[in-house]
Amino acid sequence: MPSHLLPVESPKVPAQAGVERDVRPAVEPIPFAGLRLVHAALRRDLTRLPNALRLLQPGDTAAGEALQRHWDFITAMLTCHHEQQDTRLWPLLRRFAPELRLLLNWLESDHHNLDHSFTRVTTLVRIATRDPASSWPVAYAVEELGARLETHLRIEERQLLPRMAGVFPAGSRIGTLPELLDLLRAAEGPSTSDALVWLLEGVDEQQVDRLLADCDDATARQWPHWRDTYARCTDELWGTQV
Repeated sequence: MPSHLLPVESPKVPAQAGVERDVRPAVEPIPFAGLRLVHAALRRDLTRLPNALRLLQPGDTAAGEALQRHWDFITAMLTCHHEQQDTRLWPLLRRFAPELRLLLNWLESDHHNLDHSFTRVTTLVRIATRDPASSWPVAYAVEELGARLETHLRIEERQLLPRMAGVFPAGSRIGTLPELLDLLRAAEGPSTSDALVWLLEGVDEQQVDRLLADCDDATARQWPHWRDTYARCTDELWGTQV
């Protein structure tokens, strides 16, 4: 798996039992929001991409290129997400929650399997966006991949996230949106602006405000511009199906 995330400072270890935390940030990060938002965005796009592929028309080069760019963006985000978990989150959990090691080993192995599956489907999507006559079987392949990924995401959400809440203290940045954006800023992958708007697409406005309050001031100031630019691109990409 290609490395997108550069080494960054190691996060603080979880607070130990019996040790009081006297200092809290003015706005505490929403627990594991970064992880949950990635899951939701992947589900959303793997649901609507098959229909977009089926609607491709011969000679519609612009639509085909837009779909290919978006697919490449999704796969890059998935790669960064897996790297964040395998290189930062899983090592911490193995140390502070050793009872989770077997589950973490399986999740890490499944990350590699999913990466291979996405690589295979990427080849198919590239064919379909250049030759819409082949788009229907490729759309089915994307749907199968989405179902395969859904199994993995549910295991993380149902078996891992509840346990993580007992490991990391309230106010921890582990798995939060600010931590994810910090990692992307040091990455050779998706831009922070594209990633943030992709993650927050379709999220309730009040929740968006709460999530942006966790971020730095520069991100909050630029959010309206990023959102409007992204909307113009996705309107062209998805049409009336969004």
